[in-house]
Amino acid sequence: MSKSNYRIEGASAEQQAAVDDLVKQFLLTDDKLASIIKEFRRRMEEGLVADGKVLKMIPSYVTKRPDGTETGSYFAIDLGGTNLRVLRVTLDGKGGVKTEQQKFTLTEEAKARTLFDFIAQSVETFLDDRNLRPTGQQPAISMGFTFSYPVQQTSINSGILVQWTKGLNVPGCVGRDVVRLLQDALLRLGLRVKVAALVNDTVGTLLSAAYTDPSSQMGIIFGTGTNAAYYEDISSVAKWKGPSPAGGEMVLNMEWGAFDSDDFAFLPFTPHDIKLDRKSINPRKQAYEKMISGMYLGEIARNIVLWLADQRLLFDGRSSDILNSMWSIDTSYLSSAVTDSSPTLSEIQQIIEKTLNVPRSTMADRQIFKIISVLVGERAARLSAVGVVATLTKRPELLDKPINIGIDGSMYEHFPDFERILSESVSHFIPEAQFRNINFSLAKDGSGVGAAIIAMLATKAESN
Repeated sequence: MSKSNYRIEGASAEQQAAVDDLVKQFLLTDDKLASIIKEFRRRMEEGLVADGKVLKMIPSYVTKRPDGTETGSYFAIDLGGTNLRVLRVTLDGKGGVKTEQQKFTLTEEAKARTLFDFIAQSVETFLDDRNLRPTGQQPAISMGFTFSYPVQQTSINSGILVQWTKGLNVPGCVGRDVVRLLQDALLRLGLRVKVAALVNDTVGTLLSAAYTDPSSQMGIIFGTGTNAAYYEDISSVAKWKGPSPAGGEMVLNMEWGAFDSDDFAFLPFTPHDIKLDRKSINPRKQAYEKMISGMYLGEIARNIVLWLADQRLLFDGRSSDILNSMWSIDTSYLSSAVTDSSPTLSEIQQIIEKTLNVPRSTMADRQIFKIISVLVGERAARLSAVGVVATLTKRPELLDKPINIGIDGSMYEHFPDFERILSESVSHFIPEAQFRNINFSLAKDGSGVGAAIIAMLATKAESN
């Protein structure tokens, strides 16, 4: 949107002034982004030297790249924030993948108490429904386990849970090996299943992209949450004390959603971000994630909407019980608002008056709602470029030849203009000849497929 797009027809002077103020807070200049990129790189370097830093830069123990010629069927468990999937992944040896999967919705009890038993029961259902359960004489099934929560990995198939994020909070798990917890639950059901690899979802996304395109260097999730993984030269990882891998590199799980969570000094915090953070279940954590991820953008918008309504600059000061409730504006509403170009902004009217139950909205109200949606979404895409640029320029020699970045997640796939603004913003910080070598690709469903591929690589390495 150009500056003129923020002029509101029929708005009062006070309404226009409030919107101009929001534009100032949310539109980021390249200079501002450059200063954040510089700090991001500093935090990456810090995390490569020692544990316990804001960017954790966790070694994943994944040291190989698939080349796309591998064949066979492999299994994976993919635990997200609300769903669990069990998959069988068949590799065709030409970079192609066929998946068969079953989705299970996490019950409230699973989220609060019985998570690992719930996962084991889901695996049992998947195998029994397909007659795949190994009996006495058959070898155990090897499975990759995608676990999208911060883990201090201790080997390819063990890792200590650092903290819960994304609304999960099962007691008695932090500080324990999550593979052991799952393996015990599988044993309780008498299932001959071995968890061969513990995989962060971004590491899975990277490996899934690498099977399809061996030039893949980064895997990123821009979805409900955000994180990234990339291949790092092992000699740059000062804190790595293990043996040097044959290929000289290892995938690092950055846990980049935590950037700036200690200082709150570099990201462009507004009062609306501070309010979201203060009322979230994890205050002063995941600061970067909260500015760019699908789970939070609707809530940032809701805080802005209420702030304007409280000044009688929106909806004539009216609200509703729904609008007053946290998380009542879903990020998908912002997507719909951004693309509404009908003469009366009827889609936005529907969201305000029917979904949010606000008694009445004027045309000016709807225009303001649209601008809020655009500003929150555009800032998210611009800030998403920060991590991409900081990571790509960490190994600038790789940018001299074609390089693929596999990206999964609802923000990248569905939020209007996110992909374009992200790519454009990255291009402002990387020389044109090198930028032309960069390919952004949708690694749809990468986390589950990648876990199966890593289980395959781990099982092969073990048998060798």
